[in-house]
Amino acid sequence: MIFYIRLMSDYRSLALSEIEMLERNGCIADDWGSVNVAEDFNPAYIRNVAFYGEVNLGVFDEMIEVEEGFRRHSGIRNATLCDVTVGDNCLIENIGNHICRYTIGERCYISNVGVIASSDGAEYGEGTCLAVLNEAGDGNVLIYRGLTSQMAALMVASEPNPAVWHQLEQLILDEVKATRPEQGMIGYGVKIVNTREIVNVIIGDDCEISGASKLVDCTFVGCADAGVYIGNDVFCENVVAVAGASIVNGAKLDKCFVGEACHVGKGFSAENCLFFANSYMDNGEACAAFCGPFTVSHHKSTLLIGGQYSFYNAGSGTNYSNHAYKLGPIHYGVLERGSKTASSAHILMPANIGSFSMCMGKIQNHPNTIELPFSYLIASGDTTYIVPGRNIATVGTYRDINKWPKRDKRASASKKSIVNFSWLSPFTMQEVIKGKELLERLRKEQGDNVASYNYNGCLIKNKSLQKGIKFYELAIRMFMGDVVSRHGSTLPESSIGTGCWTDLSGLLAPVEIVEELCDDLGKEYFDTIVEVEDRLQAMHKAYDEYCWNWTYKVILDYLGIDMLSATDVNRIMAEADAARSEWLNAIRFDAEREFALGDVSEDEISNFLNNLE
Repeated sequence: MIFYIRLMSDYRSLALSEIEMLERNGCIADDWGSVNVAEDFNPAYIRNVAFYGEVNLGVFDEMIEVEEGFRRHSGIRNATLCDVTVGDNCLIENIGNHICRYTIGERCYISNVGVIASSDGAEYGEGTCLAVLNEAGDGNVLIYRGLTSQMAALMVASEPNPAVWHQLEQLILDEVKATRPEQGMIGYGVKIVNTREIVNVIIGDDCEISGASKLVDCTFVGCADAGVYIGNDVFCENVVAVAGASIVNGAKLDKCFVGEACHVGKGFSAENCLFFANSYMDNGEACAAFCGPFTVSHHKSTLLIGGQYSFYNAGSGTNYSNHAYKLGPIHYGVLERGSKTASSAHILMPANIGSFSMCMGKIQNHPNTIELPFSYLIASGDTTYIVPGRNIATVGTYRDINKWPKRDKRASASKKSIVNFSWLSPFTMQEVIKGKELLERLRKEQGDNVASYNYNGCLIKNKSLQKGIKFYELAIRMFMGDVVSRHGSTLPESSIGTGCWTDLSGLLAPVEIVEELCDDLGKEYFDTIVEVEDRLQAMHKAYDEYCWNWTYKVILDYLGIDMLSATDVNRIMAEADAARSEWLNAIRFDAEREFALGDVSEDEISNFLNNLE
């Protein structure tokens, strides 16, 4: 937060004539000697104001815009101020109780507000520790204005390693302490109207609060291109919201972080939750949920609890249970990137769902399908059926992977959380390759002619298994062609990234690099939390290099060759083209099947097919 505040040496005492004019204007003070003003101060626009403690006033000589096309003269009217500094050309009026212990930036509009106050030692929500995933846990994520989805994921992942977690904790608390003001702050160009109660809240430049009910122990900080908007009937306590975030229409949040360009509204309630990078929450509720980039829940009766999500869409009535039996709400799970739940889906945690999967029905057997990505999980009674790989070639997946980059509404200056949009990446492809090998092993171990195959308490029908192998092969061929098209037969520069990969809530990176970061944290290598964020950004910038290292090794293993030649490249590209054509044909068929149901117009289907790559 950056705005101009005068030094105490820039203020002067009131002249006797100015005090007399203020008193004629209905103003009072417990000590006029404690009221200081800018050199060019004019008391004409200060009316019916009570001054207590030390008050510093700027100048009020300009009009400011209070609504689009509607400008009014700056000044202070009908207010009580105690230990307050007011910047130039603010309009403050009709304060029901008081404004106490606040520094207010220039050109703010504050009208019809009950109370704005801060107390000694206030923490403004920053440094609050949330119990994410395990609702009954001791807390594993500290929220602060610089929090990113990667930093939160790192804290969650390092919870079993006390040395790493406590180093992250110390670095974050050091950062929070360094930026924490001595009293409440309101930034430049802030608008606060028709709001009942604001206590211990930092409000950054260009933020707007309109009609909120109660805001306590919060930090709202935007950037030059994106403020934070708090709307009508909102309750927030121990909440940090950053650039482009909006919390509106009766939302109720307790111990939450609302990230860049996130929306929470229409009565949505949440406790101990994280929302990052374009997540959109309406109507439902969440508890102990880690909502990574592009997590969406639109519907009433939808509960996200004890889960980690990203690029996720919750169908109406989606529900999770984090009570497996009677030991309390201690269970949690992961739905990897791109997953969805159908209407009325219900998942009993713990569960771990592979990337880009679709879950339907009441899934009760705690499935682990990490090695079967792009699958349908369909509950029928007590049985869960898996349709492996099916979601690779559906209209829904095709639309999703194309729409996410277009729906990134974050301002260019506020893209701090890393979002890698690659749907076929070393992270997903390691699962695809394992999935293909798993299906082939099941077929070999359980036979070719069985009706269905058993896997981790789930059933895979024979025909679904055969198709799953083909879908996974399709993805492998497309992925290899895509990466080879960028690198040809050039040799990798290192072996970094040739092992397992992970998804740190939007950041795709080799596990070994993340472990190296954790080792350095354990050794107290870093002096500031910013240095840790810089390391995470460096991982992201090296994605293409690491991806090629991994892919090159996979190609050699997959094709059974020692070195990639020009001939091999031509072969891979030809097979990738054929695979891509087959993939698009499958999507086209899926779209035409939906059209045949009679719910899609001819214009819609024609437009989709004409734009199909």
